[in-house]
Amino acid sequence: MKLKESLSSVTKDLIGLLLLIVFLILFFNIDYFKDQEAFNSIPQAWLNVNTIFLSIVIEAIPFILLGVFFSSLIQIYVSEETIQRYLPRNALSALVPAAVLGAIFPICECAIVPVVRRLIKKGMPLHIGVVFLVAAPILNPIVAASTYFAFRNDLSVLYSRMGLAFVLAILIGAILYLIFKNSDQLKWSTEELIGKQKGATSQVPVRQMNRFKQMFYHASDEFFLMGKYLIAGAFIASLFQTFLDRNLLAAIGSNEWSSTAVMMAFAFLLSLCSEADAFVASSFGSTFTTGSIIAFLVYGPMLDLKNTVMLFAFFKAKFVITFMITVTVVVFVAIMGLQFFIL
Repeated sequence: MKLKESLSSVTKDLIGLLLLIVFLILFFNIDYFKDQEAFNSIPQAWLNVNTIFLSIVIEAIPFILLGVFFSSLIQIYVSEETIQRYLPRNALSALVPAAVLGAIFPICECAIVPVVRRLIKKGMPLHIGVVFLVAAPILNPIVAASTYFAFRNDLSVLYSRMGLAFVLAILIGAILYLIFKNSDQLKWSTEELIGKQKGATSQVPVRQMNRFKQMFYHASDEFFLMGKYLIAGAFIASLFQTFLDRNLLAAIGSNEWSSTAVMMAFAFLLSLCSEADAFVASSFGSTFTTGSIIAFLVYGPMLDLKNTVMLFAFFKAKFVITFMITVTVVVFVAIMGLQFFIL
């Protein structure tokens, strides 16, 4: 077993070194490659895919780093007993504090999946994790500020986005609690299951190690684990952004019902960071209704393409599909109610 692990580790190191060498060769010879005929014959559409892909990855990586370091802090410094001590005993009464917690921490949707996954592994109930998952990317102060500056001439968008996010996060958490209760919906690797079993049976205290060093090791492991799913999700999103005919979707979205559905589809496919999506949404102001723009701003941070790839990687498929259906139906119904009775 040790020989197999050593070979696996050496193989990973060699692949990493090889990729680094390839990157350095390409980086220091970019002018040479730009003049090559093969490079110039690449279709413009695929160059757009490359540009959009890089923009999504570069935009998301700082927040992924923030998320994995926050996740590592939880892993190293927060015990299961601490989480259990501060959670309300009643499952449903814990929903409101979870939504308030989401309003305090400035974590966008790019970083929220590793944080929620870690909290659930530490003992946070599934439905509380769901509330944090959908509330934090919208309710945090940075998103509120960016929405204010993008829609300062129509603050009803800001109030509707924040109010709906708070209420719907609690409602979505309650629905998923009724469906799944406290069942385990995480995917566990073999190493994690062995470690979990040892942790449950071992009576020998674990040797105290340098926690700061542990945190960096843990963060680097989680960064590379999350990174591959981010790259896959960003690539699929860049394909949709390049080849999807937006004029067709805009033509479909001519009334309250269809425009809301179209803007929710836009939000899912574009996979924008919640801290910047308000400025994109404001550019749709002359084409779509106010209600459908609010749908874009509420639905996208809760559920987008790149995060869906991560969710399927770390949660069971049945839970992810149920979560997607619940979020989609709840947001759509709420937006229609907002358009017909309030706006």
